[in-house]
Amino acid sequence: MSAHIVGMNNVYYWSDPHFGHSFVAGLRGFSSVDDHDNHLINAWNSRVTKRDSIWVLGDLAAASPSRALEIIRHLPGTKHLVFGNHDVGHPGRRNAHRHHRQYLDVFDTVQSAASRTIGGRPVMLSHFPYDGDSHSEYDRHTQWRLRDEGGWLLHGHVHNEFDVRGTQINVGVDKWMDGPAPEADILALIEQQESAGYGKAAS
Repeated sequence: MSAHIVGMNNVYYWSDPHFGHSFVAGLRGFSSVDDHDNHLINAWNSRVTKRDSIWVLGDLAAASPSRALEIIRHLPGTKHLVFGNHDVGHPGRRNAHRHHRQYLDVFDTVQSAASRTIGGRPVMLSHFPYDGDSHSEYDRHTQWRLRDEGGWLLHGHVHNEFDVRGTQINVGVDKWMDGPAPEADILALIEQQESAGYGKAAS
């Protein structure tokens, strides 16, 4: 996988940091929340510079976002947030609109979904995959999932369930423990999947 390219403005993607979440920290093999959070901080700093942009695809924390937001405030990069189901600003949460200001004090933008162009391909960004739910034997949050029309999707939510499935690419921390996923690596995965017959190649 590629590393940060010095002198260029790079774009990165990451999901499900779960700062301050002791249960997730344990699942990830850390002995304490502090060890877990420090690993994420160091991983972010190892790739993202102040010239770069990073899209965080949800689930900053399991409950109150205060700890997570204070951590992210001091990390480099232009930061964008796509809400996950654990974020109090997600529209599925009660009074979500009242919480947006605290996120906008740290992130340049916040939204429920977004789109970008990577290597000439339109790519959607969402916390959720098109389908599937690693937390349950049935699909939850279906009303917040994007419709699968065969397009590329970067997402989180599924933790260790899969890396890449069809046109869906998991950018969750559990699959990218060394740091946020560089856009160049995402393009390489898209091209790999296109060679296997998924999606449509750039014209």
